[in-house]
Amino acid sequence: MLAHYFGTSAVADALTAGLRIPNILQNLLGEGVLSASFIPVYSKMLGDGDQDADLLAWAVGAVLALTTSVLVALGVAFAPYLITVIAPGFAAEKRELTIAIVRIVFPGTGILVMSAWCLGVLNSHHRFFASYLAPVFWNLVIIATMLWFGPRRAQDALAIDVAWGSVVGAAVQLGVQVPQVLALMRRRRLSFGRVSEALWTVFRNMFAVVGTKGVAQISAYVDQLLASLLPTGAVAAINFGQIFYMLPVSLFGSSVAASELPTMSRASGTVEEIGAALRPRLNAGLRQIAFLIVPSAAGFIFLGDVIAAFVYQSGHFSHADAVYLWAVLAGSGVGLLATTMVQLYNAAFYSLLDARTPFRFAVVRVSLTLALGYGCAILLPPLLGIPPRWGVAGLTASAGVSGWIEFVLCRWRMNQRIGPTGLDRALVTKLWSIAIVAGLIGFALKRETAGLGPRPQGLIVLPVYGAIYLAMAKMLRLPEFDAFVAMVRRRFGGR
Repeated sequence: MLAHYFGTSAVADALTAGLRIPNILQNLLGEGVLSASFIPVYSKMLGDGDQDADLLAWAVGAVLALTTSVLVALGVAFAPYLITVIAPGFAAEKRELTIAIVRIVFPGTGILVMSAWCLGVLNSHHRFFASYLAPVFWNLVIIATMLWFGPRRAQDALAIDVAWGSVVGAAVQLGVQVPQVLALMRRRRLSFGRVSEALWTVFRNMFAVVGTKGVAQISAYVDQLLASLLPTGAVAAINFGQIFYMLPVSLFGSSVAASELPTMSRASGTVEEIGAALRPRLNAGLRQIAFLIVPSAAGFIFLGDVIAAFVYQSGHFSHADAVYLWAVLAGSGVGLLATTMVQLYNAAFYSLLDARTPFRFAVVRVSLTLALGYGCAILLPPLLGIPPRWGVAGLTASAGVSGWIEFVLCRWRMNQRIGPTGLDRALVTKLWSIAIVAGLIGFALKRETAGLGPRPQGLIVLPVYGAIYLAMAKMLRLPEFDAFVAMVRRRFGGR
């Protein structure tokens, strides 16, 4: 919907930045941080039958509400300075529109932080449905805002409407969860003294997690900062591309890491015994990730315009915008495999109670992303005689190179601790070979179906590409293909 009404216009850049800048509050104080700090302590108190569990939850909520309110007020007051730091390339009307959007959205982001507190309470009580359904309402309110105001508003006015819609949506997201929270926590009073030790444990853990997540957030804002220095449309294109990029990372990387972490964490004994337990699981996870990520990366490189057009091409988002987004996706394909495998290596480090090593290597990646990104996105295109707008490809490709360096460092340090890990070169060669063959066939089919329109073309080209890759994997008798088929059958109730 955002692509339909805004495309890759200057207003789209402003709206993208305006929604993302306040989002730092939710990312640093929201779901991920509370899951790692509040939920373990609160759940243990509930499991032990501690009568003060509710007091802890209310105390955390009160401190979080106060902290968030102060940060929201600061964000609204210092919005112009935030734009200068995070989007220095914005000027004139684009800058003023971004400032207005940021000031509207900040309070809504504060509400989303409290929604994450509700999620922590509900999950600790094993109530998952409402907490994970609630964000759907946030999206629905924004979509409804565009459907109602879109046909009768200019783009800049509609961007303001969307900002207000995000605030209303945040309130709805919180409101969906509040009744269940109140029903579960009947002891509604504050008593910081009675839960001071548990409260300190929660926030001590939170500070550590905020530091780690802060590095990841800095990486995202580095991309936005550099994109803001490129011509109009770059910030919006990076945002649209990141949605595609995060899909395989989440489905095939984070999910594998999350499922392996509990099992790897149970390994005990001597260093040799722990290594013997971790190596097979780590290597099997890497193979599973590679089997699904390699075709994703190749698809971005060969068929990025088909993917972008299939999802986004409508209204103000033209075919030219889809081709521009292809450059973003092709660059992302460079480091997609490395970035995803790092997720599993990080899980292995966490299972060894080592959070510092992933943090240090993440700092290295962010530093390299800034340096290489500036060189490849800003300095290189003029030297090559390429229009500056195509620097987006250099930006995402350089981030991929930084991801490979982070991966090499993670593998090196893990191998020092538990012995040899990693992917077999023969497997990597096979996967890339069949992905490239499937990509070339898909590319040829794309040219033959160019006149059908984005949806019919996508419905033909993308399934054929995937089918060719899987068929060739079956012909080569790759064990990962059998594991993939078995997983699909289990998901759909087959045998």
